[in-house]
Amino acid sequence: MSVDFTEEEQGRYDRQIRLWGIEAQQRMRNATILVVQLRGTATEAIKNIVLAGIGKLIIVDGEEVTEEDLGAGFFFRDEDVGKKRVEAAKARIESLNPLVMVETVPTFDVLGEQSFESTIKDVDLVCVTDWVRDDLIRMNDVCRRAHKPFYSGGTYGLLGYIFCDLLDHDYISPDRSASKDNQKAVKVTATYPSLKDALRHRWNALTRRQTKELNPSCVFTLLALWQYQFVHGTLPKQPTDTVTLQSIADSLLSDAGVNKQVLTAIPSDLIESISTTAAHEFSPVCAIVGGMLGQDILKTLAAREPPIANFFAFDGNTGSGTVCRMNMP
Repeated sequence: MSVDFTEEEQGRYDRQIRLWGIEAQQRMRNATILVVQLRGTATEAIKNIVLAGIGKLIIVDGEEVTEEDLGAGFFFRDEDVGKKRVEAAKARIESLNPLVMVETVPTFDVLGEQSFESTIKDVDLVCVTDWVRDDLIRMNDVCRRAHKPFYSGGTYGLLGYIFCDLLDHDYISPDRSASKDNQKAVKVTATYPSLKDALRHRWNALTRRQTKELNPSCVFTLLALWQYQFVHGTLPKQPTDTVTLQSIADSLLSDAGVNKQVLTAIPSDLIESISTTAAHEFSPVCAIVGGMLGQDILKTLAAREPPIANFFAFDGNTGSGTVCRMNMP
């Protein structure tokens, strides 16, 4: 594998090459990333991976820019309202790093049952943002059959999440068994489950303290939003949706065997706030979740640090996030 960088690349990526090494930077330069849906979460993730120097970015989005997109979508301007999102954003994304090739697909048709497999044939990693659960499961399954690492992420008002299925992922980690005077790194392999299998995770093996640290209120509110979306075809938007969302969340909580000493029901104030805000994007939440998503994609490409394993939940009410190993060894 050639590791010859142009003078421009060496200047632009000097800090990263010194941080991660030239081979890691080469892996990034060779990578083609597919990102689905250009909303707030994807905007932040794209900024990070383009500035870091991936080889090619393909963005799929069939929607037009709306006034609501102007809040968290910093690739858009007032005059872009009514234009296709990908067409409005393309030149501004390219200006971040002219060394990255940017390709846009202004339709969601390529995500269908027949065409998604061919869509991902020549990409190295797939990232689907702000999408419905069952389609995420379907696309994840297609990615697994094609041996493509898969990320999904999104925000719902003040809540956000990142999920990744990296198949069998190799990365370099410090050897904890080595003495302080003889530090060395070893290759580690982490085995990831599919989203379908991760959602079957049982919590009853965790201690009270372990359960509390994972903030199950946030996790199960996110999972309840997915289920609400599946049943009703939309996210909750009215205070009157609170009862339904509460029922779904509490049922999922009980079925998963969460320690009852920690939580028997999702706090009603959290459900009430999410019932009216889930359909909206908040720039600070998108910045945090999308920023972490982009950085984790780079970790996966560089293979120098452990990526998320495997479900990250962010609670904007407290400004904190937790990583849950959902059905992962």
